[in-house]
Amino acid sequence: MSQPKSPSQPKSPSTTPHETAVYTHGHHESVLRSHTWRTVENSAAYLIPALRPGLDVLDVGCGPGTISADLAARVAPGRVTAVDAAEDVLAKARAAAVEQGVDNVEFAVADVHALDFPDDSFDIVHAHQVLQHVGDPVQALREMRRVCRPGGVVAARDSDYGAFTWFPEQPGLDRWQALYRRVAAANGGEPDAGRRLLSWAHEAGFTDVTASAGVWCFATPEDRAWWSGLWADRTVESVYARLAVESGHATPEDLTAIAEAWRAWGEDDDAWFMVPHGEILCRV
Repeated sequence: MSQPKSPSQPKSPSTTPHETAVYTHGHHESVLRSHTWRTVENSAAYLIPALRPGLDVLDVGCGPGTISADLAARVAPGRVTAVDAAEDVLAKARAAAVEQGVDNVEFAVADVHALDFPDDSFDIVHAHQVLQHVGDPVQALREMRRVCRPGGVVAARDSDYGAFTWFPEQPGLDRWQALYRRVAAANGGEPDAGRRLLSWAHEAGFTDVTASAGVWCFATPEDRAWWSGLWADRTVESVYARLAVESGHATPEDLTAIAEAWRAWGEDDDAWFMVPHGEILCRV
């Protein structure tokens, strides 16, 4: 059932400043190695029943654009507008769309706290792994709701670092988990966002919300090598690594030891890793 929206106000990133969190990961190759793996199937399966040809979609925080291009293929001849706060990653997103042969997607820079689109512009507004990194996730959801048409859907999925689980026990990964959560929180984000999505949606004014959960699981030799390798590299080479040292949360030696622990875990034939995600489908 449609809900009445509050009176609209002009929204523009250039005229309505918002304090945003520092993006903890950055766009190092080790980060994009993970982000470019993402598809609708492995990262937004909960949204698939709502997708159909002809819908207009806003993909917030699109990163390198693999999910955006996948969404575009599923809703054609509808259009996907994909936005990100970082201009530099959008070149990769445009290339991903060309590679996948979709021409019904466009990319732009935007601030989710103040989206530069009119009210009621899209049928679906989607964000994957975004709300954990923004300064005000409730305001972000309010903006996503504002630009969504009555009868449409606002969808968000975020991981929950405090609930990550692995086997066998590895003290180095315990240190990694605690360190990442400290660094992300210090940057203004919420690393345990997955468990909070439902409460944020309610605070943003949604009353018709379906909450669910989904997981990534890395347990094959290939998946373990990929997952452990990208995190080992990210721990010593990415923006996250620099922020961890500059903020005094770790030394370079600490990070090297954690990276070695990741590689050791990945070489274990019994190794298993689960990444849980919270998910919300909010009907407007």
